[in-house]
Amino acid sequence: MEFSSPAKDKAALEEGAAFTPKFDVNGLVTAVVTDERDGELLMVAFMNAEALSLTLETGIAHYYSRSRRAIWKKGETSGNLQTVKELRTDCDQDAIWLKVSVAGHDATCHTGRRSCFYRVATFKDGDAKLEIADDERHFDPEDVYKA
Repeated sequence: MEFSSPAKDKAALEEGAAFTPKFDVNGLVTAVVTDERDGELLMVAFMNAEALSLTLETGIAHYYSRSRRAIWKKGETSGNLQTVKELRTDCDQDAIWLKVSVAGHDATCHTGRRSCFYRVATFKDGDAKLEIADDERHFDPEDVYKA
């Protein structure tokens, strides 16, 4: 699937029917992922044109791993596949919002937690600290991600 260049006309971009995602200089667009049941923020990732195309064509979330420089089918190893229930874009089409259902252990984070956002940042005694807000593990990463 090929994506057209973003519309030059602001009205066409913001109100038109053409899906013309605006990829950044690295060819990526930010993808925000929430659970379709309760709206919980599960993760933020990046998609290139290939990952976005695969997501649209298969209905299963695919992302681009910047560290591995490769397409990544979320849940392929863990069994926690993300089925896309709705895909939205923002007004200028430079961000994607996926509402998904998660199969398997109903966990998205590679640490075994439901969400990648399991820590809260606090400021105490002049220091920024992280405190774990959700330590429930839905699976053991050592068992799931064996080398």
